Amino acid sequence: MKLSTRQIAATAVLLAICIVSQFFKNTSVFITGPVINACIILAGLSAGLSCGIILSVITPVTSFFISGSPVMSAIPAIIPCVMIGNILIVGCVCLLSGKIKGNLSLPISMLAGCIVKALFMGVVISLILIPMLLPEKMQPKMSVFQSTFSIVQLITGAIGCVYAHIIWIPLKKFLKSQS
Repeated sequence: MKLSTRQIAATAVLLAICIVSQFFKNTSVFITGPVINACIILAGLSAGLSCGIILSVITPVTSFFISGSPVMSAIPAIIPCVMIGNILIVGCVCLLSGKIKGNLSLPISMLAGCIVKALFMGVVISLILIPMLLPEKMQPKMSVFQSTFSIVQLITGAIGCVYAHIIWIPLKKFLKSQS
């Protein structure tokens, strides 16, 4: 895999946006989550799937260090699952949008990505990891943690897709003019 300077620069700018947004995670996951999902998708669309995957892997780590989730500290196995969830959304968008014909190819691939990511995280994190590994003292918050890694992921993914779609429309035209 050889990345061009443009791909590296685009990925770096999107990573910087993700990192800045992570400082607001303790304010609301509905601020940070959509921004990160949008950046991951835009990285995939503008710089290629490999750059989207790179952001998908880096952002859960930076998020952990910046805003330190108690449940992720208690169950570190959640971090690679979030990485996989992110890879699933960007993978669906990048791979399906080229396969589906018509003007709705991007929205359909984004919807599929949101659903696949939320289902994966909902099953693996909410239904398997959290019930099996959550420490006793955190048990009263189990339902909150479970909804955070399922329903909330679907909502923040959908909002992020809307942001990405709105930004992608002019960005795609700009990138074509630069080629």
